[in-house]
Amino acid sequence: QVQLVESGGDLVQPGGSLKLSCKTSGFTADFYNIGWFRQVPGKGLEGVSCRASSDGSTYYADSVKGRFTISRDNARNTVFLQLNNLHPEDTGVYRCAAEGSWVEPDWRPSAEGCREANFGIWGQGTQVTVSA
Repeated sequence: QVQLVESGGDLVQPGGSLKLSCKTSGFTADFYNIGWFRQVPGKGLEGVSCRASSDGSTYYADSVKGRFTISRDNARNTVFLQLNNLHPEDTGVYRCAAEGSWVEPDWRPSAEGCREANFGIWGQGTQVTVSA
């Protein structure tokens, strides 16, 4: 069964840090492009960061650039999102997503590529709340 399970969300004060994990199962994650998305009530899914399976190139939304880092551990079938210097506006449900790199061979991690429509496998999400 193809599955993504996120963890690591928590309540944290502004300026704090969290490390989110996305455990993959049922497929070989090495060949999948990965994305982290953020959902806020009343808004759509925002592409926070995406990573290409082919060369590890990455994309970050302007709002998180320099503060968030996406990475993966193939041996553990896990993708991570390190969140530093958190702001209250970073609050939301963080979901990871995956799509086979062969589905769209020309896909690149970019603002255009890091969109909901480009990913077909989704986790349920983990809540991040940034508040004093």
